[in-house]
Amino acid sequence: MRLHAHSLASLFRHPFARLAPHLCALLGATVAMFCLPAHAQFMFRGDASHGGVSQSNAPRQFHRVKWTFPTGQRVVSSPSWYDGMIIFGSDDGNVYAVDAATGRQRWMQRTEGPVSSTPAVVDGRVFVVSYDGRLYALNARNGEVLWKFATEGERRFEARGLHGLQPRSQTYADMYDVFLSSPLVVDGTVFFGSGDENLYAVDAASGNLKWKFHTGDVVHASPAYADGIVYVGSWDGRLYAVDAKRGQQRWVFQGGVDELIHNQQGFQSSPAVAGGVVFSGCRDAHVYALDARTGEQKWNVATGGSWVVSSPAIADGRVYFATSDSALYQVVEAATGKRLQEQQTKAYVFSSPTIAGDVVLVGVLNGTLQARDKASGALLWEFQTDASRANRGWVLTADRRFNNPLLFPSSWRESAALGAERQMTVGSFFSTPLVMKGVIYVGSADGNLYALE
Repeated sequence: MRLHAHSLASLFRHPFARLAPHLCALLGATVAMFCLPAHAQFMFRGDASHGGVSQSNAPRQFHRVKWTFPTGQRVVSSPSWYDGMIIFGSDDGNVYAVDAATGRQRWMQRTEGPVSSTPAVVDGRVFVVSYDGRLYALNARNGEVLWKFATEGERRFEARGLHGLQPRSQTYADMYDVFLSSPLVVDGTVFFGSGDENLYAVDAASGNLKWKFHTGDVVHASPAYADGIVYVGSWDGRLYAVDAKRGQQRWVFQGGVDELIHNQQGFQSSPAVAGGVVFSGCRDAHVYALDARTGEQKWNVATGGSWVVSSPAIADGRVYFATSDSALYQVVEAATGKRLQEQQTKAYVFSSPTIAGDVVLVGVLNGTLQARDKASGALLWEFQTDASRANRGWVLTADRRFNNPLLFPSSWRESAALGAERQMTVGSFFSTPLVMKGVIYVGSADGNLYALE
């Protein structure tokens, strides 16, 4: 039986439309305090290849909430680390730096829009994208703005009759296009995508434009890098390989296109590169493995109509990812795509898995963070937000699945957007967990950054 890409889409399609590590140790003790630790996560998904593997182990048992830091809006941004600080963005428009040990604020910098991207912290600078259409470079010590680079403007993916919404002639912005592209920094250049449909390369020191590469739609996936090539997907349903120096296309891979309701299309998942292969999920309900040099497809895994927004993690010859509607945590063989594990998470997964020792951390939109055994996929423990426990308005059923008949009673006008907003009131985890020194740091749609151990 074919499952649909998102329960929202399922509702509409069935009854209504029938549709770096840095080398600090080598610099000596006198300057080590100014360097990132060797195991620091200083970009989205850890490093330029975005493999999603932490060099710190996550606990196999949950002990306590070490601290909680509140912001003024949901936290979609994933945290990064710098010199004992956790740096992240909030949809309240601020970039925060908090003490990793105590949760006390070190500094805060205001932007003019929600900060739904993950900061990259390189050479004492924080690079982050805001919905105000700007890339910011901040001093990592105090948050001072060093420079700003303006794009042609941000927007969400939109289409007529999106997901079967009515009236069909109306253009709708996608309520699940929640992430902004997270900056990638390589050899003094910052790469990031934008809602203006471009991939940008900007000089990290000055903020001057080096080049921009135009795609066919919004670029909110985060670029990955390997061997002189930048890889990024677009909502046009294509994944691009672009020369990092010149901004010229090396190859392009075409994923699925849904011309009717634009539901089964778009690379919202960010690619990961390992062993000469690019791995990425797609909203066309597949995970793809592509030759990094040529773009030739090596294999694909079909997910029964369910979106793959989660970005894959790669370790030990395996690919770890999760799905939306079918709510499945899955592990496949990196060489062949053969399924090795499949576990039920109960609700959609947009957060990307973090592999931390023999534990895989998975954030779920029902307000739970799951810790799974890497070898078997078995659930070790889970943390549930207070908002998820409270379950105001009966957003969740008794087994913590979304109560979709209540949330999405109609496909008309604003009903779907209101339902999606209600889903997030349970403290959904869009943020990808960061693990440092055995402590897990992760943001929630309840507006908090959590430190768990």
